[in-house]
Amino acid sequence: MTFNDDEEVVKPQEITTGGRKRRPIVSGKTQVTVINKKEAPLEETNLDVLLKLTGSGDNKDRLGVDLVTVIDVSGSMQEEDKIEKLKVAMQFLIKKLSSIDRLTVVKFSDSAQRLFPLRQVTEEAQAKIIDEVKALKAGGNTNIADGLRTALQVLDDRRFKEGRVGAVMLMSDGAENRGKAAEVDVSKVPVHTFGFGANHDPRVLQEVAKKSNGGTFADVQNDKNLSLAFSQCLAGLLTVVVQDLRLTVKQFDGDSTILNVFAGNYPQTKNSDNSITIFFGNLYNKEVRNIIVELSLPGVEDEIGVDVLRVSYTYETGVVGDPLFEANPIKATVTRTGSASAKELDEIIAERNRLTTAKVMKSAREKADEQKLDEAKVMLTDAQNSLEDVETDKPHPVLESLKTELQTLLDYMESPETYKKKGRPFALSSETSHERQRYAARGDDVGENRMFATPRMDALYEQAKEFDKDPDNFKLPTEEEDLKEEIIADPLGPIIGPLRYQIQIAIDALKSIDTILSTAGSAL
Repeated sequence: MTFNDDEEVVKPQEITTGGRKRRPIVSGKTQVTVINKKEAPLEETNLDVLLKLTGSGDNKDRLGVDLVTVIDVSGSMQEEDKIEKLKVAMQFLIKKLSSIDRLTVVKFSDSAQRLFPLRQVTEEAQAKIIDEVKALKAGGNTNIADGLRTALQVLDDRRFKEGRVGAVMLMSDGAENRGKAAEVDVSKVPVHTFGFGANHDPRVLQEVAKKSNGGTFADVQNDKNLSLAFSQCLAGLLTVVVQDLRLTVKQFDGDSTILNVFAGNYPQTKNSDNSITIFFGNLYNKEVRNIIVELSLPGVEDEIGVDVLRVSYTYETGVVGDPLFEANPIKATVTRTGSASAKELDEIIAERNRLTTAKVMKSAREKADEQKLDEAKVMLTDAQNSLEDVETDKPHPVLESLKTELQTLLDYMESPETYKKKGRPFALSSETSHERQRYAARGDDVGENRMFATPRMDALYEQAKEFDKDPDNFKLPTEEEDLKEEIIADPLGPIIGPLRYQIQIAIDALKSIDTILSTAGSAL
């Protein structure tokens, strides 16, 4: 069976005059900030360089989303009104999509069924889709794999793919008893999975998300939180600013050697010139990717300023006809001096501790899975103590979030039963979130730990809370209203990225001129 019946998108400007129009490619849709100590000792030493990639786009020209929601309607969804809570969460999602987006729903129990073709989400279509969702009934087994395969085929068979963001959101409340979802090839698209309630299989759902291209696993333990969890994923998909983002770092032979590049589980390749490229895929507006490049610097005899790292990046906007954007390279520099301070910068301290703590939480989860709960708790307690000993010039929000996350996981390891029900799914969701540096809802309180959350995620979180109180009557803000609120909160947001990029080009040009003049002066 093929699904090449996707509805062609009528552009917004054709629906109403004065609608959204595409603009030419804009530089600065991703900003790179280089952070490192400006001085290093004369003797051989190591130096950490932190690179911060930040999405910086104008959401007015965002790409349309092709979203396939894959929902569990097996018999267990009848329990505790879970099917009704799912319907409310789906209503929120449907109402937050706009006419440049397309949606279809795949339901699964014993097997999977697509309810309707990939459909443009006009106001009229919203009402029809909501009616179809409200008519869903639960019954049967849990065949996650068939639902997943159907969703992937829907995206693969599309006639109209160019200039669109394809994604899958998959929700299940139980353990699969038909098929093996983890064996389905999901590497080409982001698959965001949601474990609903206390009886889902977090290992399968996390494995699917981890194998996908940028997906996350949300642990929705409290069945009242499904709308909140959906809202966070949707907020990201609606704010994709670049696609196929690639960062390349290169050492300066004789002045530096790259020892390690820490960038989560994003793929890395070593190139013929000894540079290293990391592949990040899509990036959301205001979303951040931190990369630590660990360098070895050779010993020198005299004080000297040197370039130690060359940083370049490319991305695609996804807009049909736009070329690949190649940013001007930037450099990390350092002065080798006998008076260099040994104290590290706060941002690097925080990121190093995040990486270490995430690794400890994963190891503790593995110990707990081996029924060594006491050992796992000791590891987490030691990590807490280590964070308390960290010294920074100012309190750092990342360190505070890590402390909260450790305590929550410790609480969920109170007993083997609590760990199985709450601890394991929380830990697996946390692992994927840290590896991706992308927010995913987890735990009893979705609002407790907001590490990696973006401003749009924060806004939709509040909207989803209000919507759940009265889904039939609460009027959700339109996308245009969301954009207005973001501009009010950050008036320079839409232009700051391109502006900073052009300023950086100007600074680099001045440095080059200065170097030329200095060289010419020395020759005279």
